Amino acid sequence: MEPGNNGAAGAVDRDVLDSVVDVLDPLIARYASWLALPGAATADTSDEDPENVVLMPMVLRIERRDPPARTALLEAAASAALAVCLDERCKPGGEWHEAMSTWVSGRIRKVARRARGSHWEAVQDLPGRTVEVGGAEVRAFLPMRVADMPKELSRLQISGSDLEPDEPGPALPDAPVLWLNPDAPMSAGKSAAQVGHATMILAALLHGDGMDRELAEWAATGFRCSVRAADAETWSRLHPRDDPERAWRESRVAVVRDAGFTEVDPGTVTVLAQWR
Repeated sequence: MEPGNNGAAGAVDRDVLDSVVDVLDPLIARYASWLALPGAATADTSDEDPENVVLMPMVLRIERRDPPARTALLEAAASAALAVCLDERCKPGGEWHEAMSTWVSGRIRKVARRARGSHWEAVQDLPGRTVEVGGAEVRAFLPMRVADMPKELSRLQISGSDLEPDEPGPALPDAPVLWLNPDAPMSAGKSAAQVGHATMILAALLHGDGMDRELAEWAATGFRCSVRAADAETWSRLHPRDDPERAWRESRVAVVRDAGFTEVDPGTVTVLAQWR
């Protein structure tokens, strides 16, 4: 297992971060154009070969006898997704650069599967990063074509990854908060993918605004964040409506809007990511 794969994603060296964060730049333009589309818009995938879809697999460790807390699992997923993107191996010339750049420049897709016992141990040798938060563990992997997915991943189930809601308490005071839509129930697997999108978008927007010092400080915490279910008042107050650019500029709120392939309708805002 690679050094720095566990714990809170491992601190990222500032020089390494400076050399790798540009990999997220394509997200900035795509974020703006996607949010400018009508609310129910979705990508046209009619001519897409499912075997050639490129996605980031994520594996949630859910042991039968001792399942993790749902919130901790989602926080681990949010950190793990970004930790893979900003791993030093994704910098120009690094062994992961081409795969990551190709994925970020296309459609950002993730799929979450569940594993326990020996199946969890088996995936630790595949290229990726494992993050643990409060006893919950998630491993996010280098993006790959569906057709190239190794059996250690393809044999894992996507369904059955839900967990009972928990009461996590107040959000961390010095970390971004990822607010889940109270009107769009999602499984833990779907939510894990959505909060992973959220941390990527936050990092891209911070870099795009020249806030690399803040991004480096976040990286030093292992991209720690809080995931919380928003109440109606919080969601209404933070929701940018038809002006997401202003929401980011004035309130540092970023939006994750789903294409609607699974569980939610096209155009659903699934997460509001509030920078501390």
